[in-house]
Amino acid sequence: MEPYRNHLGQPVGAPISDWTARPLPPRTAMSGRFCTVEPLDPARHAAQLFGAYAEDAEGRMWTYLPWGPFATLAAYRQWAETASGIPDPFFHAIIDKESGQAVGVAAFLRMEPNVGVIEVGGIAYSPRLQRRPAGTEAMYLMMRRVFDELGYRRYEWKCNSLNEPSRAAALRLGFQYEGLFRQAMVTKGRNRDTTWFSVIESEWPALCAAFERWLDPANFMADGTQRRSLASLRARAV
Repeated sequence: MEPYRNHLGQPVGAPISDWTARPLPPRTAMSGRFCTVEPLDPARHAAQLFGAYAEDAEGRMWTYLPWGPFATLAAYRQWAETASGIPDPFFHAIIDKESGQAVGVAAFLRMEPNVGVIEVGGIAYSPRLQRRPAGTEAMYLMMRRVFDELGYRRYEWKCNSLNEPSRAAALRLGFQYEGLFRQAMVTKGRNRDTTWFSVIESEWPALCAAFERWLDPANFMADGTQRRSLASLRARAV
């Protein structure tokens, strides 16, 4: 595709007509079939989350995060109180509808409403949420808020380049690999190279359709096993 050119013949970006700054995410819940995603409230969620995280006896889920693990409920609650008291990152608790318990967190962060860019991160899924439909649905609900409700243009996912499960999750969820930022951070006293992924607004309609087909009750057998994978439904939607 030939680039747009200005009056000097130089290549320039496509025009964005009638662009206005987008609103910040509201402090309201997002509800689906398997889960509800709502603003983190330490008084309601901290004890439930600490109990769910305790099931990761080895502490594997904390290796690539800049915080954790937490030895006591008091320590986790202190983190949750700090995290919930700042606007960016904007942390949410993920509530499993079957149990009614908070089983993980995720955040909107690096929010740039003037240019329509927002990142999802700070994702800490307990064993009760890992590889469960609610975990996928939570990511869909947050993405739907960003694109459909708020009208952002770009949704980012960044992770430690050595975090293979996070890289695989980004690709499964439809994010596109963009590159490697070397020596981008120091985390827990170690170098971190950061891998970048994104979804942009033009990719969202097909991706949304794939999510909705995957989440459809008809896609799950009686024991909860999926009939079609999200990856196969994404390929079909292209």
